[in-house]
Amino acid sequence: MDDLLREFLTETNESLDVVDVELVKFEQEPNNARILDNIFRLVHTIKGTCGFLGLPRLEALAHAAETLMGKFRDGAAVTPQAVSLILQTIDRIKEILAELEAKEGEEPQGDDSDLIKQLEAMSLAGDANMAETKKKAKEDKAAKAETKGTLIDQTLERELRLGEVSLDELERAFRETEVEVEIASEAPAEAEPVPQAVDFAKVAAELESRMGRTGAATAAKQAKVEDDHHSEGGEQKASVSSQSIRVNVETLEQLMTMVSELVLTRNQLLEIVRRHEDSEFKVPLQRLSNVTAELQEGVMKTRMQPIGNAWQKLPRIVRDLAQELDKEIELEMIGAETELDRQVLELIKDPLTHMVRNSADHGLETKDGRRKAGKPVKGVVRLSAYHEGGHIIIEISDDGRGLNVERIKQKVVENGLATEAELEKMSDAQIHRYIFAAGFSTAAAVTSVSGRGVGMDVVRNNIELIGGTVDLKSVPGKGSTFTIKIPLTLAIVSTLIVEACGDRFAIPQLSVVELVRVQSNSEHRIERIKETPVLRLRNKLLPLVTLGDLLQISDASSATADDGFIVVMQVGSQTFGIVVDGVFHTEEIVVKPMSKMLRDITMFSGNTILGDGSVIMIIDPNGVASALGSTVAADVNEMAEHEKVQAVNEQSRISMLLFRAGSAEPKAVPLSLVTRLEEFEIDKIETSNGRELVQYRGSLMPLVRMNDMVRHRTEGSQPMLVFSDAGRSMGLVVDEIVDIVEERLDIQVSSEIPGVLGSAVIKGKATEVVDIGYYLPLAFEDWFIRKEFAHASLTRKLLFVDDSAFFRNMLGPVLKAAGFDVTICASATDALRKVAETTYDVIVSDIEMPDVNGFDLAEMLRKDPRMKQTPIIALSSLCTPAAIERGRQSGFDDYVAKFDRPGLIASLKELTSQDMGMAA
Repeated sequence: MDDLLREFLTETNESLDVVDVELVKFEQEPNNARILDNIFRLVHTIKGTCGFLGLPRLEALAHAAETLMGKFRDGAAVTPQAVSLILQTIDRIKEILAELEAKEGEEPQGDDSDLIKQLEAMSLAGDANMAETKKKAKEDKAAKAETKGTLIDQTLERELRLGEVSLDELERAFRETEVEVEIASEAPAEAEPVPQAVDFAKVAAELESRMGRTGAATAAKQAKVEDDHHSEGGEQKASVSSQSIRVNVETLEQLMTMVSELVLTRNQLLEIVRRHEDSEFKVPLQRLSNVTAELQEGVMKTRMQPIGNAWQKLPRIVRDLAQELDKEIELEMIGAETELDRQVLELIKDPLTHMVRNSADHGLETKDGRRKAGKPVKGVVRLSAYHEGGHIIIEISDDGRGLNVERIKQKVVENGLATEAELEKMSDAQIHRYIFAAGFSTAAAVTSVSGRGVGMDVVRNNIELIGGTVDLKSVPGKGSTFTIKIPLTLAIVSTLIVEACGDRFAIPQLSVVELVRVQSNSEHRIERIKETPVLRLRNKLLPLVTLGDLLQISDASSATADDGFIVVMQVGSQTFGIVVDGVFHTEEIVVKPMSKMLRDITMFSGNTILGDGSVIMIIDPNGVASALGSTVAADVNEMAEHEKVQAVNEQSRISMLLFRAGSAEPKAVPLSLVTRLEEFEIDKIETSNGRELVQYRGSLMPLVRMNDMVRHRTEGSQPMLVFSDAGRSMGLVVDEIVDIVEERLDIQVSSEIPGVLGSAVIKGKATEVVDIGYYLPLAFEDWFIRKEFAHASLTRKLLFVDDSAFFRNMLGPVLKAAGFDVTICASATDALRKVAETTYDVIVSDIEMPDVNGFDLAEMLRKDPRMKQTPIIALSSLCTPAAIERGRQSGFDDYVAKFDRPGLIASLKELTSQDMGMAA
C-alpha cells in the first residue's frame, strides 16, 4: 500500500468519525448551519479524494450522500429517516474502507444501488417538499400584493387629509416592506429569543466533549488553513499540519519498550550507588536518572490520547437505541479532554460501549414509566471522566429506575450463586455486584440489546485485566452509577514493594489506601469474628488476610495477623487489609507479561525486574478481593450491623443537666439546650419595667425564675442557666446546679403542670424534666407560645428535619415525649439518605433551610411512589396564605407555625391516626 492511499485511509476514517458525531447533533439542531456546513465539507472532501484516487464505488456513495445534504442546505426538512439513511451510508463507506485496507488498496467489488436509490429518492422528496414550500410562499406573497392593491385603491378614492401620505410615498413604503418580509421569511417562523450572555468557555468545553478531541482538531486544522489562506497582508503563517507529523503506532510501541528497558537499567545502577555511597558515579547517575524520567514522561505523552476518542461512537449508538427502544435519551459527556494511554483507551472502548447500552436499555424507564414516576420523559445517561491520584475515574450514570434488589436475589438463588440465608446477611451493595457474575441477567426476554446473560461479566474481566476496578451504586427510583477506576498507563506503574515469607512482591499503588503498623501497644486493634481476624481502623472493621497464607507459602517465621505491617487496600467498594512481614519502598516498575504456565493464577497480574536484578511477582488486587470471598465480608457486615445498633443505643443516651429550683427534688434539662452556666453577682442584677435583667455580652438579658419558691438571694452570687438562639438570650434562675449525667431520656409519666414535660428516672431518682419552651416566652413573648399538648397514643417512626441545632434540641424531646420514635436530620440531603434506608410513618420538615429548602424536599419525596401516602408536615415561622398554598402544591399535608407546638402535636396525632385507620 502506497503512502498516498495510507494517508487517505487515515484522514477519511477520522473524517467519518466526525461526521458520525456531527450528524447526531445536526438531527437535534436542524437549523444549525455551522454543523451542516462542516458535515457537507467533510463528505465533499471524501468524494473528491475518491474520484482522484479512482475509487468509483466510494465516490458514488459519497456523491449520493452529499446530494441529499445539499437539499438540507437548500431548505429541505431534516427528518429522522433522512439522517438514518445518511448514517447507513457512512457505515457502508466504513465497511468498504476496511476491505480496501485489507486488500492493500484494491477497491472491493459490490453493489450499492440499494442505498444510492434510497438517497436519490429522498433527494427528490426534498425537492418536492421545497417546491411546495416555495409555491405556498408565492401564494402568500400574491395575497399580500392583493391586499396592498386594495389599500391603494381605497386611498385613491378620496383626497389626502392632514397627516396622510401621498401615493408615491405609500408605494415606496410597501416596496420597503416587501423586502423586509422576504428577508424575514428566510428565518425560522418562531420569534427570536432575547440574546443572553454566553459563557464561551463552557460552550467550548461542551462542544469539545461532544465532538471528541479528534473531531475538534480536524475542524480546527481546516479552519486554520482557510484562515491562513485568506489572511490580510499576505504574511505566510505556519499551518497546523506543519506542526505535527504522523508516526506509526509500532514505532511508538518500540520506543516505549526501549524506554522501559532504560528505566530498568536506571533502577539497577541506582541500586549499585546505594550500596556505595562514596561512588564517583553518584552525580552522573543522578543526572541520568533525571534525564530518564524526562524521557519517560515525553514518550508517555506521545501515547496519551483524549478519552473523547473512545466516546465518538456513543452519540450514534444512543441515538439508534432511542429509536429502537422507543425512548427519549440524552447523552451527556463531561471531561472528554481527559487523557490516558492509547493502549488503555483501546481496551476500554468496548466496556464503555456496553455499559452505555446497558444504562439505556436496563436503566432508563419507558416513556410511560417515567411519566408515572413523575420524571421528565427524556432520560439522561451521563458519561464523565477525570484524573484522580495517578489514575482515571470514569463514571456512567443514569436517572432511571435503579437496580431491583429483589429480582437480583431471585436470580442469584435460581442460578445457585448464593443461598437465601447468605443473601440475608449481605448489604444491597454486595447483592448489586452479582450482576457482574458470568451468565447473570435479570432481563425477562432476550432482545437484540440484552438478555443473553453475557456482557457485564466481560466488562468486569476486561477492566480487571488492565489493573482497574469497577464499582456501582444504585438507588431505587433514582438511578445507577458505575464507577471505573483504571491506571493511566500499563507499561510503567508505581508499586509498593513488600516482603512475605522471605520473598518480595509488588503491590500496585493504585489500590493501596494506607499502611498500618500493628503491635501489642498499637492504637489499631486486631479482633476476631468466627476465628477470622479483622482490623478495627477508625471505628471500621476490615477483613484481614496474611499474604503468606493467601499465596500458600507461610512458614513459622512469617507474620501473623496480630503482628506485622498491614497494607490497607480498596477494590471497588471492598476494603480489606493484607498482612506482610515488611515494607521496603515505592518503585516505578516495568510490567512484564506472565508466563503461559502461570496465567491461570489469579493472584498475580505480571512480573518485573527490580534494580538488583531480582525478578518479583506483581500482586493482582482483584484476585485478592475475590479470594477473600463473600463469607468473611458477610461476617464483618453482620458484626458491623450489630455494633451500629449498639451505637444507636449509645446515641440515645443524652447529657442531662441536673439542678434544684424551689424544692429539694431534682430537675433536669437536656444539656445541649443550655448555652452557658453562669453565676452573677447579686449587685449586677437590675430591675427595669418590673423585670429582672442583667447586662450580658453587650445586651440586656431577661431573667426568669422557675417558680415563686426559687430563693431570692440578697448577697453573694445567683446561679442561672443561659439559653440563647438567634441573638437573644434568657437566664433561668435556679437554686443550685447539681451535676451533669449521661442518661436515656425516657419520660415515663407525662405532666399537666406548665413548664414540666414529665418525669423520668435519672441517676436512680424520679426527676422532673423541664420544658424550657414554656419559659422562653416569659422572656420574649414572640419566642414561643406554650400550651398543653395532646399525647399521641401510638409509637410511630418520625423523621424530623431542621437546620437549626437549637430547634432540633428543643423539639426532639417534645416529639419523643409525644410517643414518637424520632430520627433527627440537620439537612434535606441527610433526610433523603435516611428515607432511602428506612421507612417512616410521618415526616416533619422545616421550610427555611440552606441548599435544599422544605418545599423542594417535599417535592422530591412525593416523586417516589412509596412516599405518596406518607404524611409530611411543614414547620415555618412564615405562615402567610401564599406560603401555605405553596406548601400544599409541594406536597405537604399540613402547614404549622414553628412556635405552635400544640398545633404540631395535634396535627401529628390526626395524620398518624388517619394513617393507622387506612392501614387497618
